[in-house]
Amino acid sequence: MPNKKCESCLMPFSKDPGTRESEQYCSYCFQNGKLTYEGNDVKEFKKHSYDAMRAKGMGQVKAKFFTWMIGFAPRWKK
Repeated sequence: MPNKKCESCLMPFSKDPGTRESEQYCSYCFQNGKLTYEGNDVKEFKKHSYDAMRAKGMGQVKAKFFTWMIGFAPRWKK
């Protein structure tokens, strides 16, 4: 059974506006055959994600909630 959410940012695949190249990651997190953020600092990834959500017009409270949720994604579990 394929994953229903991105393993990096937890975005539901049903909300992904792009074309996914991976069964594990959304079109924002995985492009051109690799992860767009290759580091392992979840705080840095959260900041990048929050800024991107806000730039796309998402409200502050909603963006903060989704940013908080990123910490629960399989990619960031220790």
